[in-house]
Amino acid sequence: MEQRTHYVNWFRACSPYIHAHRDKTFVVAFGGEAVLAEDFQHHVHDFALLNSLGIRLVLVHGIRPQVDQRLKNAAPARFHKHLRITDDVALQSVKEAAGLVRVEIEALLSLGLANSPMAGAKIKVASGNFVTAKPLGVIDGIDYCHTGEVRRIDSVAIHQQLDQDNVVLISPIGYSPSGEIFNLSAEQVATAVAIALKAEKLIFLTEQDCHDPDSGEQIQQMTSTEVSSFIERHPDLPESISQPLKAALHACQSGIGRVHLINRLQNGALLLELFTRDGIGTLISSAPFEELRPAVLNDIGGILELIKPMEQQGILAKRSREKIEMEIGDYLVIERDGLIIGCIALHAHLQRRVGVLACLVVHPEYQRSARANRLLDYACRKAKQLHLKTLFVLSTQTAHWFIERGFVASAIDELPEPIKALYNPQRNSKILCQNLA
Repeated sequence: MEQRTHYVNWFRACSPYIHAHRDKTFVVAFGGEAVLAEDFQHHVHDFALLNSLGIRLVLVHGIRPQVDQRLKNAAPARFHKHLRITDDVALQSVKEAAGLVRVEIEALLSLGLANSPMAGAKIKVASGNFVTAKPLGVIDGIDYCHTGEVRRIDSVAIHQQLDQDNVVLISPIGYSPSGEIFNLSAEQVATAVAIALKAEKLIFLTEQDCHDPDSGEQIQQMTSTEVSSFIERHPDLPESISQPLKAALHACQSGIGRVHLINRLQNGALLLELFTRDGIGTLISSAPFEELRPAVLNDIGGILELIKPMEQQGILAKRSREKIEMEIGDYLVIERDGLIIGCIALHAHLQRRVGVLACLVVHPEYQRSARANRLLDYACRKAKQLHLKTLFVLSTQTAHWFIERGFVASAIDELPEPIKALYNPQRNSKILCQNLA
């Protein structure tokens, strides 16, 4: 029974993301290593699920290990600045590898066996000459031969395929108007496709997590500005992370709202990233994923939902929607991916130069991460900007937390008249204050 309840709660928690992602365009890039892996079928099952949920899906695959395998007995692989030098011999291997991988992926997407995740999927896959390329030329005295770069993406043709509910599959191959074939970087192709389609998301299935080399901890989110600084501070990042990070930075700077780096080695990582609030990979965005800001009227529903459990427990005094609406300018909130996870109110009495802090709440799933401290610090800074001299807090159960942060016990007689009039003796709240001057 408990397992069923967990499943129901999980399914309900997914529903906002199912609605949000429907009819959106996602570009998903993965390397040739993923195609060779034994668990690649799991990714195909997830691609099929995304398609069935109404997501317009473009898949961009890599072929580097497949090309290396073919060149092993023919000629040594040559690279410069992480790009293959594609001579005539290498180009033949590139064409063979691209064709084989494309066919293998199409075959897996065509599966429809009963009692499998692909049952009844009936996925239509479209490939084609969507990428026009040009030669990379000579750089640092090195002739890249048939290695190229993206010149243009036929976004109209791709959209036509997506409009017909097809999954679009793109190889890292480009063609010139004169009929030449060029070997391209899969990351560059995926980024160019996402930008051309104005995709909602660009997703890289990487070979490892994105960790901070200094702390060893996984990075959950970064803004594009933070990514730029991160790359400069850590020039020795492994290529499997540095290349997607650089591609993500370019994508964000070109208008893509969100780029995800997801470790493909974790089963179901793609679904966990897209259908849970905190995800499992690294999110890169132009704007902060979590923001502390003044509240607006649209936040009232989120504030009420956040404080309701605290009111039911008697920790907070009850507030009506009308009261919050009238005082919305006093509230500060922390918004995380559209969810209000923290709030505090600063009720200022400018003539007496005093203020009352109220309604300090952090969502239970996001506590113990200094968010309450951030809210308090923000409110105190706002109080100083308003030239308030003293802050008061009325608390029934959290007085000690405020005392640890510099507040001291006070008495009802010390409350200014506007605040004293609001004091409810039945709640018997502790009175604390802090001088700001």
